Amino acid sequence: MNASPAPAPLGLPTPTGSRRVSINTAFPDPALLDLPWHIPLEEWPPEVLAAYPRGISRHVVRFAHVGTKVVAVKETTPHYAQREYGLLRRLLRMGTPSVTPDSVVTNRFTEEGEPLPAALVTDHLSFSLPYRAIFEQVPSPQTVELLVDALASLIVQLHLSGFYWGDVSLSNTLFRRDAGHFAAYLVDAETGEIYDQLSRGQREYDIELARTNVAGEIMDLLAGEHMQERLEEVGLTPEDVDPFEISDRLVSTYNNLWEELTAEESFALDERWRVQARVERLNELGFDVEEASLESDDTGQVHLRPRVVEPGHHSRRLLHLTGLDTHENQARRILTDIGQFGQALYPGLPEDLTAQLWMREIFVPIMEAVPAEMRRKLESAEIVHEVLEHRWFISEKAGKDIPTEKAVKDYVKSQLSSRPDEKDIF
Repeated sequence: MNASPAPAPLGLPTPTGSRRVSINTAFPDPALLDLPWHIPLEEWPPEVLAAYPRGISRHVVRFAHVGTKVVAVKETTPHYAQREYGLLRRLLRMGTPSVTPDSVVTNRFTEEGEPLPAALVTDHLSFSLPYRAIFEQVPSPQTVELLVDALASLIVQLHLSGFYWGDVSLSNTLFRRDAGHFAAYLVDAETGEIYDQLSRGQREYDIELARTNVAGEIMDLLAGEHMQERLEEVGLTPEDVDPFEISDRLVSTYNNLWEELTAEESFALDERWRVQARVERLNELGFDVEEASLESDDTGQVHLRPRVVEPGHHSRRLLHLTGLDTHENQARRILTDIGQFGQALYPGLPEDLTAQLWMREIFVPIMEAVPAEMRRKLESAEIVHEVLEHRWFISEKAGKDIPTEKAVKDYVKSQLSSRPDEKDIF
């Protein structure tokens, strides 16, 4: 594994002035000095903490306010803090879904001179939730299935980039809503390694570990008294969610996606249309083919193998058309609505102009109709997706098309107003 360059040290004093602390960071922010580094993390005062839901961790982890943003602070050893910081920096440069590393804090001491653990600081991922918080909101087998599908997609993306996780679990993942699905992000890279390419054995070990961990996490989740009460509220019991069936789903989803993205395909010379068909299937899955090998042999067979596939096909296309930065399923849903919008009102108009008109006539009016204090409940693309879904639902119920303006008002009143604030939840 290639070493990542160390961030530049600040080495500035804590607010008490009695001790010095070293803060190594690629994003120098003096507000980091306002945190009480001379106090053990589990004893930090409430006024500096952000009461966000936390996943299960072997380390002490807290969310804290730093200036205008929120960060996650994890106590660990200096070696592992620096190592994980380097891995997360490399994943960030590769565009892999993961949290953003902020800094490494070392040379921490109490006011009495006792040494304290080092700390890894990462930016809080806005609008993200741990799996327990999501399942508590909507306790159902379908929720767990969507979560493990998102986790399987994340593992595939990590493996394609050469990252061996070594501790795959729902607890080491955060999730964002993505047009009725979820997008998964790696949180804990402590046990990871980055290689030029993973062997089949490394991939299989990672995914089998995922199978075991996910089954155990779901069993633990269902055993909680509070969770059993939540299930009863919606007419379910713990027996309605099978941990082993869910973990098997994770493995099969991973295997099917990996096969589609990487498998070699053979066909006759007169079936060259299958090249474009394969590319279109990958695009539908949300991947672009950056590089492929195409070879013919003496028998007249052509062999096609994608060698480099890049996730984010729909989100990149939508970003190009509209400037909206979204998750993949959100982009897919919005692109569909842009297409339908153009066919109904502006047939024959170029796609880029149709997209700009859609932004002006659909996206902007929807967001302007949502009260400002409610826009922090969900990401803007997720709000637009839910409004479009709500418009379809109430139109079907009414037996006629309901104007978007009326659908937004009904959505805000009947759904959004009662939702928790997921930008700064809890």
